[in-house]
Amino acid sequence: MGRLDVAPKLDPNEFRAFTKALLSDLRALEQMLVEGRIETGARRLGTEQELFLVNRGWRPAPVAIRVLEGLDGEEYTTELAAFNLEINLKPLELEGRCFHQLEQRLNDHIEAVRTQAHRYNADVVLTGILPTLVKSDLSLENMTPRERYAILNDVLTRICGGCYRINIQGADELNIEHDSVMLEGGNTSFQVHLQVDPDAFARYYNVTQVMTAPVLAASVNSPLLFGRRLWAETRIALFQQSIDTRRTTPHLRELTPRVRFGEQWVKESILEVFREDIARIPALMAAKNPEDPFAVLREGGVPALVALQMYNGTVYRWNRPCYGIYRGKPHIRIECRFLPSGPTVIDEVANAAFWIGLVLEGAEQYPDITERIQFDDARANVLAAARRGLNVGFTWLDGRTTSARDLLLQDLIPLARAGLKRAGVQPADADRYLDVIEGRVSSGGTGAHWLERSLLQMGSQGTRSERLAALTAAMADRQQSGKPGHEWELASIEEGGGWKHHYLMVEQYMTTDLFTVKQDELVDLAALLMDWKHIRQVPVEDEDNRLVGLVSFGSVLRLLASGDRRQEKLTIPVRDIMDSNPVTIGPETSTLEAIELMRQHRIPSLPVVKDERLVGIVSVGDFMPMVQRLLHERLQEEL
Repeated sequence: MGRLDVAPKLDPNEFRAFTKALLSDLRALEQMLVEGRIETGARRLGTEQELFLVNRGWRPAPVAIRVLEGLDGEEYTTELAAFNLEINLKPLELEGRCFHQLEQRLNDHIEAVRTQAHRYNADVVLTGILPTLVKSDLSLENMTPRERYAILNDVLTRICGGCYRINIQGADELNIEHDSVMLEGGNTSFQVHLQVDPDAFARYYNVTQVMTAPVLAASVNSPLLFGRRLWAETRIALFQQSIDTRRTTPHLRELTPRVRFGEQWVKESILEVFREDIARIPALMAAKNPEDPFAVLREGGVPALVALQMYNGTVYRWNRPCYGIYRGKPHIRIECRFLPSGPTVIDEVANAAFWIGLVLEGAEQYPDITERIQFDDARANVLAAARRGLNVGFTWLDGRTTSARDLLLQDLIPLARAGLKRAGVQPADADRYLDVIEGRVSSGGTGAHWLERSLLQMGSQGTRSERLAALTAAMADRQQSGKPGHEWELASIEEGGGWKHHYLMVEQYMTTDLFTVKQDELVDLAALLMDWKHIRQVPVEDEDNRLVGLVSFGSVLRLLASGDRRQEKLTIPVRDIMDSNPVTIGPETSTLEAIELMRQHRIPSLPVVKDERLVGIVSVGDFMPMVQRLLHERLQEEL
């Protein structure tokens, strides 16, 4: 999430001062480009590895701060959510066996995190979205206690009007609201940086934009969110919507999202991208005590461009331009932000090698790729790849239409191989990782495909929470095997570690597919719903999905038993017989507390309410699998 050294809440004068510093940084960068002060001739790659920390039940473990305390090195840092960590590896020269070195470094650093996590009964999982994540995990209680994150949340929440809305449609549909920026904490990615010469930036950046879609199609690893089957790479939709501060307008006003692909090709310089962002997207926060870049330049130094870097860290292009300093020399690079974390380290390094090879050779083969494909087609391809992965078709160069698999196998993998060779990467090193891409594409075995097939194979075994835990446990196990994801065996329900971890909170097993009535509807409708769906209570909602009552089978029977004229009684409104003050619980309620409430009030079910809105219901029947397993275990112990 960017730099941590941010100023607290600022008044308008202070924000104007920051804007002045931002524009000064941009002019200083322009001068550095004109005077040739930016490093050229160097080719380096860098990576950022984000990961999840999970507990013994394979659910998010908010222990990142404690884990960090036991780690040595500036490579390790926090993320927005306290169950995420990030590893920033030092740059590598793009040559020889650089990708092999990258794989070794990633494995070593992840193992160091895993070792520390074990001290707190936690483990590491590499995945774009954790299958076991539930909405309550994304509460402010799980935000990393750093000032920058609090400021970011305050500012974004104020701008968006206090409500973040997520609507994603796939095989299932997800339509929810949230009250904080913590939805972004549900994403983890593997970010790759490629240093480029400043005078060739436009050429490389445009090629990067075109190649985003096929690389993404081959790398999808996030098909599930809150147990819903959505896009092949749901991260794309979730990240964009989780920090989208745009509001609706009374007419067709164009508003720019903070997370985006972009609006147009770059013609000449990195400055175009920065100017476009500054023109469209306001600053969110300010850096503390930004320097005067021109004073630094006059003294022969290298300005850090703190204000520009701070601003750039709050604009989330899928391919983001970056300015930095390495070994005392300023440089520019392209940051690939669309790749998910996982499914394994070798898969991630293969994705990085594939992307870099494509960008390097694509820039050589297509000196001006913008003449071969429309910008709108390149952007539409990305959205299609995120939704369907390898099952997508593209509008490609010169208007050609092609399937993702044919394009990758016939054109792009050979292109990437040539690009790595041209860069001086050892052929054996390039082959090791591009063979992973080829095997994955040939078999269709993306991480998303493995997750979906594993879930399908488990069918209705166990509860949904148990199936999602089994997926997560299997991922954690197979990630340490060294095999790429397309060679994994499918997950099985037994890998989840037992049923007890999945009845801790009501949210884990409550019913969310609800049948409800409005308070002015007929009692007859409520009675028929109970008969058709074999339920004993029907929640009563208003137009805003707020729970206003509960009508039970018993209340309908009492109405019918109160005299003759049965049909007339069934035409009265539900409001006349409903319980207008039912006992309710929140989704974070513990199982034991829910059982005790049902026992005390002698009721068969409890509506689950969040912010006055009905989100689920839990009944005695939902506890029966738990009771049966508990009795079975005790019987086994006695035998």
